Amino acid sequence: MIKVEGLTRTYGSFRAVDDVSFTAQPGRVTGFLGPNGAGKTTTMRVMVGLTKPTHGRVTIGGHLYEDIPNPGRHVGVLLDASAQHAGRTGREILTIGAETMGLPASRVDEMLHLVSLDETEAKRRLRNYSLGMKQRLGIAHALLGDPSVLILDEPANGLDPAGIRWMRGLLKGYADRGGTVLLSSHLLNEVELIADEMILIGRGRIVARGDKASLLAGAKHLTTNVTSLDNDLLAKALADRGHAVTAAGPGLRVEAQPIDVGRVAAEHAVVLTDLRSADGGLEDLFLELTSDSQRDSLPEGAQA
Repeated sequence: MIKVEGLTRTYGSFRAVDDVSFTAQPGRVTGFLGPNGAGKTTTMRVMVGLTKPTHGRVTIGGHLYEDIPNPGRHVGVLLDASAQHAGRTGREILTIGAETMGLPASRVDEMLHLVSLDETEAKRRLRNYSLGMKQRLGIAHALLGDPSVLILDEPANGLDPAGIRWMRGLLKGYADRGGTVLLSSHLLNEVELIADEMILIGRGRIVARGDKASLLAGAKHLTTNVTSLDNDLLAKALADRGHAVTAAGPGLRVEAQPIDVGRVAAEHAVVLTDLRSADGGLEDLFLELTSDSQRDSLPEGAQA
């Protein structure tokens, strides 16, 4: 378990992390989400002793990282896939890690096989690796000591779609076996497919937390896309209930939760052919909650 308590990290007058508290539980994947510069990496660096906190603390299994003997056997870390000697081969990097942790040489072969780096790739020097290969090697190194906790910062960077799916399955299986996974990313759509809980951070402060359903339930607005065999009747019935309704392609876009739309349709015997949360529901919530820390916006009237 990872426990963050009142964590603050300042650089002069700038607060990179501002009174952050949360817990990542065993058997679960916790997504740590926020725009670039929101404080995710700083928080993770404090977790593993690379940055000292100004206030507060982080414990892993009840201990500070610096107090854990042979920490690689307990905590797997991937903060920067390129943070290895560029002149060493992938196999050499894992071998040094295994020797440092007191692991048998066979563990290196197991990890190379796990992350699908073949023998030819294992003999290449890191400087000749693609970003995706570096990420795979970094994940192998994080898992080398068979730790109970994984701390991963943007592990999907550089992976192709097949690689991202592989990583999701790997991390989900790890959590299902009782491991604790803290997964940092700014790619909301990827994390929501795997995370049991999501923690949203903006400008160094937690702005929301919970699973997808609870986050959407607490949103100010939730829209639903619905298509039926009688859109006119359904639109009138929804409007009579006070829901804003607009035409959207072959169906309707409704300012309401899917369950409320379904109930209205059932009451009026309207057959539905499609009912789902509008695309971008969670993404819209994320952008809304972190709007003051977003860099990119298109001024009104401007054209791309």
